[in-house]
Amino acid sequence: MTIAIPRETEPTADDLDVVRATLPLVAAHIDEITAVFYRTLFDNHPELIRELFNRGNQAEGTQPRALAASIAQFATHLVDPRAPRPSGMLGRIAHKHASLGITADQYVVVHDNLFAAIVAVLGAEVVTERVAAAWDAVYWSMAHTLIALERDLYTRSGVEPGAVFREVTVVARADDVPGVVVFAVETTDGSALPEFLPGQYISVAVRLPDGTRQLRQYSLVGAPGDGRFAFAVKRVAASADRPAGEVSSWLHDRVEVGDTLEISLPFGDLTVDPDATTPLVLVSAGIGITPMIGILEHLAARTPRRRVLVVHADRDPRTHPLGARLRELCALIPDATLDLRYRDDHGAAPLDLSALDLPADADIYLCGAPEFLATLREQLRAVAIPEHRVHTEQFTPTDLRASACPASVG
Repeated sequence: MTIAIPRETEPTADDLDVVRATLPLVAAHIDEITAVFYRTLFDNHPELIRELFNRGNQAEGTQPRALAASIAQFATHLVDPRAPRPSGMLGRIAHKHASLGITADQYVVVHDNLFAAIVAVLGAEVVTERVAAAWDAVYWSMAHTLIALERDLYTRSGVEPGAVFREVTVVARADDVPGVVVFAVETTDGSALPEFLPGQYISVAVRLPDGTRQLRQYSLVGAPGDGRFAFAVKRVAASADRPAGEVSSWLHDRVEVGDTLEISLPFGDLTVDPDATTPLVLVSAGIGITPMIGILEHLAARTPRRRVLVVHADRDPRTHPLGARLRELCALIPDATLDLRYRDDHGAAPLDLSALDLPADADIYLCGAPEFLATLREQLRAVAIPEHRVHTEQFTPTDLRASACPASVG
């Protein structure tokens, strides 16, 4: 069945006046709205929680906060051009959507359930026909922007929208440090997997024992151009506020050499221009090292003369993911400097970027947990590093605390 998508139009000046007037009310209730939205969405479309959405993020609440952040940021920029442009946020969302195989018709499903949630929370007396029309214009302005970005990503990948998944065979499995396994995969028909940009990720889809299909994103850590993909999986243990990672546990416990997996084509916008010659600063914590390994693999193979400063914070040298490979790659790059920080007796891995000698023309790449990224961005702002030179990746969905996009774990 073909679902009709409203034609692309821009919100009018009257629409923006209504949105400006109602934005504080919507923002004040956005968490409640998104909670009702997801509950309604999954009641109406249970296949989405079984086949597409991350159950761990739903249980933890990070996915609803991500939706809230994206809507609020987009609407805020529309009504106040002085607000930060949402182009970076939209680009990250588009790459994530493409890696999941999202198609345009799914925006209609989201729209219908989201607006039903807004009315349910705020009331029909508040969400008048005029208010609903104004916010409808905002939603479809954002949706059409994302649809166009995703269409372009699919075109560049040489596939029809949504047709991004491939069956592959596991050809190698290697234990790294405790709790981290590196898998290498090749196509089942012997053809080469496509080239990828340094720093990109793939989605891995698994069918769990209860029949649910779950997807997670893992950064590519292998060398470019060898026709196979390699990715590292950290087992996500249960904590007080989060269940154990379903997919990471399944991969660790069940997947061996010779098994087949379903993976997507490579996506992700935390990438390095392979033709640039300016210095790079790569800063990560924990399993956030994975996109940096992908970048360093590319530098060592293609542009080993590029200057690079690598800074990594971790708990302990014995549990540092891919630490041995990190040292090997830095040794292959003549102008690479490696700065490792491990937790001290007080449980902290001190890292102050403002105290480092950062090259004036460097591009700075950050990857880690939201709190880690927020701290580092504050440090960079304190020394007047321009925002356009700072590129971030985090391992949970975007929330109101940060504007980075996920390469999810779990």
